[in-house]
Amino acid sequence: MNWLTATRWSPYAVGIGIGVLSWLTWLISSKPIGCSTSYARTAGMIETAIRGKQAAEKPYYQKVKPQVDWQWMLVVGMVIGAAISALLSGDFALIWVPSRWAATFGTNVGIRLIVALIGGVFLGFGSRWAGGCTSGHGISGTMQLAVSSWISAICFFIGGVVVAFLIYGLIG
Repeated sequence: MNWLTATRWSPYAVGIGIGVLSWLTWLISSKPIGCSTSYARTAGMIETAIRGKQAAEKPYYQKVKPQVDWQWMLVVGMVIGAAISALLSGDFALIWVPSRWAATFGTNVGIRLIVALIGGVFLGFGSRWAGGCTSGHGISGTMQLAVSSWISAICFFIGGVVVAFLIYGLIG
């Protein structure tokens, strides 16, 4: 059981685990793994709490009901699982500015939070525009051999390499 306390796991073992989880998800629920819709549902729940029925009457929320569903619980489970993993490995720490970021851009927490917020908005917009996130397209869609998911997954990697190069390659 030493592998449970390791700070890093083999990417091959993790990949196999995600693949098996995808199969089990299809077997048990007949639904693909995906996460981005849960964020839209959460936004709907927050808006409904603030604006009431006005929010629930929006056409988008008629299609994507603002409610807790299995996908929403998957996201909660990922957060809890990550926390348990970090605690078991002794690697848990609250870090506002990662060391790699600090070495390149400095330790200003405000700038880090603003950049993280902007990145989150871009990710949310992109996942809604693409009709899914890296989980939905990259794992479930490619497993189904969906051409749109393969194109999305290739673009995820290209975009990640380009942005990483721009942020760390040119500056660092």
